[in-house]
Amino acid sequence: MEKKLFDILKERGYVKDLTHEQEIIDLVNGEPCVFYLGIDPTADSLHIGHFFALTMFRWLQDFGHKGIILIGGATALIGDPTGKSDMRKMLSKEEVAHNKAEVKELVKRFVRTDGDNPAIIVDNADWIMDQTYVDFMRDIGVHFNVNTMLQADCYKKRIANGGLTFLEMGYMLMQAFDFVHLNKEFGCRLQIGGSDQWGNILAGADLSRKIGFSEGQKIDPLFGFTCPLLVKADGEKMGKTESGTLWVSRDKTTPFEFFQAWMNSFDEDVERSLSFFTRWEISNIKELCKKDIREAKKMLAFEVTKLVHGEEEALKAKQTVEELFNGNGISSDMPSVELSKDKLDINILDLLVEVEIASSKSEAKRLVEQNGISINQEKINDVNKLITKDDFKDNNLIVQKGKKIFLKVELKD
Repeated sequence: MEKKLFDILKERGYVKDLTHEQEIIDLVNGEPCVFYLGIDPTADSLHIGHFFALTMFRWLQDFGHKGIILIGGATALIGDPTGKSDMRKMLSKEEVAHNKAEVKELVKRFVRTDGDNPAIIVDNADWIMDQTYVDFMRDIGVHFNVNTMLQADCYKKRIANGGLTFLEMGYMLMQAFDFVHLNKEFGCRLQIGGSDQWGNILAGADLSRKIGFSEGQKIDPLFGFTCPLLVKADGEKMGKTESGTLWVSRDKTTPFEFFQAWMNSFDEDVERSLSFFTRWEISNIKELCKKDIREAKKMLAFEVTKLVHGEEEALKAKQTVEELFNGNGISSDMPSVELSKDKLDINILDLLVEVEIASSKSEAKRLVEQNGISINQEKINDVNKLITKDDFKDNNLIVQKGKKIFLKVELKD
């Protein structure tokens, strides 16, 4: 018997919060419905958290449901305060415009926007930016109770730090209005997203009901369906690496760095990640993880890199990793930086900071003292060591941090 979509999503770990459990099960398993996922262009790329939500979007799309990707050209100008201790950096309209263009192109790599059952991409600036402040507050703000809003998780951390601004409170109103607008324009009944968006999703469903009541109309309820946040076994968000955020843009995170980040997954996270980012049978995933967790990590790294960067880049990244760890620690495609010859006779600590292996001299000193640094496969334990021309072989020097981070330093005139 063929599995129904909701059962597939639940088995693979996508189900976190549901506004109306049975109704959503029937909706997801039934005839095609309209649903949406919102992404704020607060950066000019997508990170792995966005990509995870897009895999959920693709499951719904592949089962015939009609998907809408909402790019938050208006909401990005405020910034979602959810989970933030401090107010987000305010972006200029020009920055948001640039980010929107980049994010739209990246989204098209992961969801179908042409051919059979294409998704559509919309921008909430198209229906929010032309409204006057007074009109928006009279039409939308009148339905929000401040006391209720202040109880929402999305505002709690900002309140605890004593810094919630009126600007940030407006975010929930705008996202709630998005849901109402998409329902009226496209018949959208379902919003999906990460569990951190639960409060904003509830606000949209509630706003629709209140507007309908105020207008004397019976409105079909709107539904919210969230997936869990990607959190690693140590409690940190997945996608946070030693070198920063794990982006899907190769300009920000190279295919090798992306591949290597998945290779460095905690053993406990591999099965869940394979469930999210591949369509292998769950029984096969469990068997592989139980039999050979190292091989499972290799398969995870390859499959996710292939999804994001394509098979050719995934194969190159895999080859680079094998050359580094099974060979002599050198690969033609390994990460590299340039060092000017006029910086030679540089102290090892200064070199580590210069090539960004360490963020500060104190961190560099700690790494050296703890035997965490190798130069050309030889451990360095002298914090006063000078790096000279003699350390470079064919104008290349290989710096290794721990067991997993390699960097080729190329000497340039």
